[in-house]
Amino acid sequence: MAGIIVAFSKAEEGRNVRNLLMKKGYNVAAVCTSGAQVIAMADSLKNGVIVCGYKFADMMYTDIYHETGEFFEMIMLANPGKIYEGEEKGISYIYMPFKVKDFLNTLEMQLVISERRYKKSGKKPKPRTEEEKKLINEAKAALIEVNNMTENEAHKYIQRKSMNSGDSLVDTAKIILENLYRE
Repeated sequence: MAGIIVAFSKAEEGRNVRNLLMKKGYNVAAVCTSGAQVIAMADSLKNGVIVCGYKFADMMYTDIYHETGEFFEMIMLANPGKIYEGEEKGISYIYMPFKVKDFLNTLEMQLVISERRYKKSGKKPKPRTEEEKKLINEAKAALIEVNNMTENEAHKYIQRKSMNSGDSLVDTAKIILENLYRE
């Protein structure tokens, strides 16, 4: 689950937003009063949303956004004169005072975006070793020989079994070889 960092230069503003979020059932990882604190906290979380004001003693909200990495979204809360719409992709701007429902809907949307981006980044499979490739090819060869399948049919069969069982292709190939040679 993505983490939520609340950051305002005035500690009381941060506590008010944190209390609102906690009352609505959200878990807030930290309340920060400086950009450096936000960046340090973001480094300890895998992904999430930063809810913040526009300016801190040590940096602006855009500096924080650029330093927190690709897996963090941002909601910037400020008075209309402080918001410059459309500056950054990944930052949602909400005028103060805000409607709680609008704020929570925006937060929920940003949490989903952050989580999807993080999960999508981890879906790049690591390359198979020669041993794993050999095992899959042996399973295909066994299916071709025993069940009179084409190579394409055997490969699709292993893929389908893998998906249905939730096992990796390599684990499925091992199971097929064990079952075919046991008979």
